[in-house]
Amino acid sequence: MIANEHSPLLVSEVSDIEETRNAKWKRNLSLDAPFRWLQLGWHDLWTVPVPSLIYGFVVCIASIVFIAYMFYTGRDYFLFPALAGFLIVGPIVAAGLYLKSRSLGRGEAVSLRSMIAVHPRAGAQVFFTGMLLVMLMLLWMRAAVLVYALFFGISPFPGFDHMVEMLITTPTGWAMLIVGAVIGSLFAGFGFAISVFSIPMLVDRRIDAFTAMGVSTAMVWNNLGPTLLWGAVVLALFIACLASGLLGLIIIFPWLGHATWHAYQEMR
Repeated sequence: MIANEHSPLLVSEVSDIEETRNAKWKRNLSLDAPFRWLQLGWHDLWTVPVPSLIYGFVVCIASIVFIAYMFYTGRDYFLFPALAGFLIVGPIVAAGLYLKSRSLGRGEAVSLRSMIAVHPRAGAQVFFTGMLLVMLMLLWMRAAVLVYALFFGISPFPGFDHMVEMLITTPTGWAMLIVGAVIGSLFAGFGFAISVFSIPMLVDRRIDAFTAMGVSTAMVWNNLGPTLLWGAVVLALFIACLASGLLGLIIIFPWLGHATWHAYQEMR
């Protein structure tokens, strides 16, 4: 559809897309940038903290219920890929946290209602990106099942306890762990590149999903050192959440959400 004088919304949309594509995004940030993002995110977390903590609590409870459902329905074989998939879809879940950080930066009021009822400037493009990320997560979960079948055949899943023992005490298990880790890292790396900056960008700008994902990938590539370190920090904090029985999500998830917004802001 061609924008004209009778369609100001489209003119604004085209303007934002062109501005985004032509923007001189920062390159070669220093390796200490992720720690600066964490510091700024920590400040946002404890500025009007209640909405952020409630947000993290809801994510924590939803995650626990989801895992309990998998065990209850006998789908515990999806646990490891589902946990890895959480890192893929996490950025879309954190959209309300980006909105809070943006509001704080503008001196606007912050409320839990505004964080939950997110109205991103890109509109439905955010949900389209979210659907793509969910599909990527489901594809990874299916790939994980195929990897299991490649090494253990079509034998029934022995249960989570026995599976852990098989993975760490048998050569076949170690081989599966290595192959699964390689394949999983490819999915996670791709998901990280297209989503880490695209979701905050879609909250902030009236652009389309593919432009946002392309620019996000370019931002990651042009700042490979700090963004790889940022991914390692996110992974380390997520492992800390797992070690706490997911209770750490109450604080760590909103902390990372706010920090991601500042990472996007520093790229501008």
